[in-house]
Amino acid sequence: MAYDDTISRLARQIDAARQSERFLVDAGEVANLRRRGAAELHQICAEFVASLNSRLSHAMLDLSPPVFTPEMFRETGVNLFQIASQGREMQIAFQAPALLFSTEKFLVPYVLEGELRAYNQKMLERFEIRSYSLFFCVTQEGAVWRFYDWRIPHTAPVDPNLLAGLMERLF
Repeated sequence: MAYDDTISRLARQIDAARQSERFLVDAGEVANLRRRGAAELHQICAEFVASLNSRLSHAMLDLSPPVFTPEMFRETGVNLFQIASQGREMQIAFQAPALLFSTEKFLVPYVLEGELRAYNQKMLERFEIRSYSLFFCVTQEGAVWRFYDWRIPHTAPVDPNLLAGLMERLF
């Protein structure tokens, strides 16, 4: 049984590598895809913040940076977005993997990897931070941001609903 699991996992990795190699042919194309991915992630955050702020009467959510263009993406090093309100924080840190694309941490080939952290003061006092892994994945249909919750092995697209659910737990 263990041998079958190993063979199945290896087959998925080989298929994933084949798919990613078909889409990512040169470093310039990957760099453009990464910049686009960073801008898309900021857009998801901006849509969430704008939607919630339009319904708030007093407190507001802050998004930092408030504006992001593909040219602002840092190819080397960590990129950081923050959403904050009244001591509640969501941080999204992401970067390019060492190779043009990777399947090291997630079976679907990805060109950006990161982490989404959510916390408030009470959580920090208990050393508790909610954390999800993030990946900008390349598939046959295109590229999309996905999160992975390692506590209850679950993955889904990153969208404003995910951010709303995380922020809701902080209040």
